[in-house]
Amino acid sequence: MTERPCYYGGVGRTKGSYIRVGDSDEPMSDYEIYSYEAFRKKYQDDIRIHQNATLAAIDETLLAQYLDRIKARNPKLAALPETDIRRFLNMVIDEKPTLACLLLFSLYPQMFFPQYTINATVIPGYEKGAAAADGTRFLDNERIEGTIEDMLDQAIKFLIKNMKFRTIIDPATGKRNDKAEYPVVALREALLNALIHRDYSIHTEAMPIELTLYKDRLEIRNPGGLYGRVTLDTLGKVQPDTRNPVLARALETLGITENRYSGIPTIQRVLREAGMREAVFTDSRNEFAVTFYNGDTAGSPQADTPAAAAILDFCAIPRSRKEIADFLGISTYYYMMHNYINPLLEGGQLRMTKPETPRSKNQKYVRVL
Repeated sequence: MTERPCYYGGVGRTKGSYIRVGDSDEPMSDYEIYSYEAFRKKYQDDIRIHQNATLAAIDETLLAQYLDRIKARNPKLAALPETDIRRFLNMVIDEKPTLACLLLFSLYPQMFFPQYTINATVIPGYEKGAAAADGTRFLDNERIEGTIEDMLDQAIKFLIKNMKFRTIIDPATGKRNDKAEYPVVALREALLNALIHRDYSIHTEAMPIELTLYKDRLEIRNPGGLYGRVTLDTLGKVQPDTRNPVLARALETLGITENRYSGIPTIQRVLREAGMREAVFTDSRNEFAVTFYNGDTAGSPQADTPAAAAILDFCAIPRSRKEIADFLGISTYYYMMHNYINPLLEGGQLRMTKPETPRSKNQKYVRVL
């Protein structure tokens, strides 16, 4: 069973492995094959080493503080030589710092992994490529670097700087309360999930985490889809398999995360308490994403708007997702479906030509007369 995925032996594993997408079988990429086998064979990418990395790149004070916490909880381990403790905790292998050690305690992890960053941008519209009246495409644009804790702190500061805040005065007490566009607690949990659970294999070394703030939503996208046996339906409800267990355990020891699988339930609870819509999680073939919505529906045909009328007119004859996306000038199918097509389907103004197979690659949408 460890040799899965099954493949057609006549052309070999790389060319003969397929994945089901809608109603069709699509060839698996090298990365998809690797991701499948990484779980089956329990690869640990968070303890791989970089040949050019040495212990000189590590902040020994930070590493020592981590080891002190471990030793305080484990007296028997504390009795061992420090070099053995580093090795047993997978911080050092063959006198070289592991990836987890670099991401947690390096003076500058990006000297070895330049794209293990967060690329944060603020878009002036509802889609990438949208521009402000003066032609500006990014209202803010920042490459966030450093250790995992550094990147988490900087990303939160970036969001606080760019989010909108409403001032609410309590009529009974006269006290002022500033309400953020998105609850910071929920954002912190989502960013932590991305930093801890992203794919850190060699296949994704050129892929940063993307943090994008649009007018109506905030998206956090990290390389690597859901890991192991967890699915979108069970996300936040069952104990998941951990892609980077050494990294997760270290961050728990450092008090940065609880590592009790409570992140997603916390996100949804905080959003509900704020009177906001729950976050939406999506899992594609190479990427996992979480989307927060702020309630701005200016870009969505929830009611009788010119955009809705234009779509309905265009769909006087059956149209595919691609045709509608091209018509609207939108590149992201998920965003288009969520904000444009689904509301019209739910309102009975559009219908599917293949309602029995909603995800069919041959699915089309037509106006209801």
